[in-house]
Amino acid sequence: QVQVVESGGGLVQPGGSLTLSCAASGFPFSNYAMRWYRQAPGKERELVASISSSGGSTHYTDSVKGRFTISRDNVKNTVYLQMNNLKPPDTAVYYCKAASSSFDFWGQGTQVTVSS
Repeated sequence: QVQVVESGGGLVQPGGSLTLSCAASGFPFSNYAMRWYRQAPGKERELVASISSSGGSTHYTDSVKGRFTISRDNVKNTVYLQMNNLKPPDTAVYYCKAASSSFDFWGQGTQVTVSS
């Protein structure tokens, strides 16, 4: 059974940090690129960060460059999103996706709220 489960969201003050985790099972994790998306109320879902299957290549949307870091552990079948210097516009539900040429698997999302 395929499972993709995000965790680590919460309420944080502007300038604070959070680390999101995405634990995967039921498919060959090391064969999949992993991506973090987010969706704010009333807005479309946007790609935030991605990492290749080996972890050797990463990409970020411009608004998070220098603040967010994506990483993965192919032994623990987990991908992370370290988020620093959080800002109110980062408030959204954050989703993890496992991507391949054949299948995509989505998690249910975790809420991140940046507010004082």
